[in-house]
Amino acid sequence: MSDIIVLPGLGGSGEGHWQTLWERQDPRMRRFQPASWDRPELIDWIAALDREIGRAKTPPILIAHSLACQFIAHWAVSAKTEILGAFLVAVPDPTGEVYLGEAPSFANPPRRRLPFPSLLVTSTDDPYGPFDYAKESASVWGSEFIDVGPLGHINSASGIGDWPEGLALFRRFSAGLS
Repeated sequence: MSDIIVLPGLGGSGEGHWQTLWERQDPRMRRFQPASWDRPELIDWIAALDREIGRAKTPPILIAHSLACQFIAHWAVSAKTEILGAFLVAVPDPTGEVYLGEAPSFANPPRRRLPFPSLLVTSTDDPYGPFDYAKESASVWGSEFIDVGPLGHINSASGIGDWPEGLALFRRFSAGLS
């Protein structure tokens, strides 16, 4: 049984978000805690993730949504701790207005292979992450790629509740990491 660290994107994944709902259902899952969800700073997020990984009893699996996907690409470049893998959902385009306006220190994420297994899940109609950008990101990062159809930004606004299909994808991914 691996530790699981949940990394929300901008705003911190509210009460109806699948990440929050998954955390309530699985005691192995816990959220990393940067200083700000609304005005994220890359250095703070890196320190927060390193702290959380340091608390893990085993190398953890990361579950990232939106901005946290790009964050993992930044973190991986200088990571000093081991993880088993990363489940990446709804990767945003880092040149988008919301992205640059709210999280400028996250701009220019590294475009290189991740040093751990990863699975990138995307929607065909994500308003923050064009499908082609997500597919290219999966290729560059060496991630398995899964298209879940038209689910918007794969968040609470998508009306997916606790997203059972996503949980099945995560369980399949994590089962292959041991």
